[in-house]
Amino acid sequence: QVQLVESGGGLVQPGGSLGLSCAASGRTRNTDIMAWFRQAPGKGREFVAALTWSGGPTSYADSVKGRFTISRDNAKNTVYLQMNSLKPEDMGVYYCATGHLGIGDSRTNDNNYAYWGQGTQVTVSS
Repeated sequence: QVQLVESGGGLVQPGGSLGLSCAASGRTRNTDIMAWFRQAPGKGREFVAALTWSGGPTSYADSVKGRFTISRDNAKNTVYLQMNSLKPEDMGVYYCATGHLGIGDSRTNDNNYAYWGQGTQVTVSS
């Protein structure tokens, strides 16, 4: 089992910045990718960003490219999401997820992630 704990959500004004953290514990050696998803009220879960523990290329949703940055600290088993130039449409519950992707599995498909955090609320409002 792998446990994920997110932190760093909160209220920010449009145009502001916020950083999220996700600390992983347990059998993390069985995982190779970490991702952030988000869910706005009344909508489905949406891919935000992903990276591998090994340092391969990062992936971003088109809606956040150039504004969000995903990074990792392998020594701390922690993944971060730095969010800049936040917009009201970025608001929602942000979840980190991890798992092992098989050949051909898409990073953006939430069904391919076995472990999820409890989520942290991000509110963008003036």
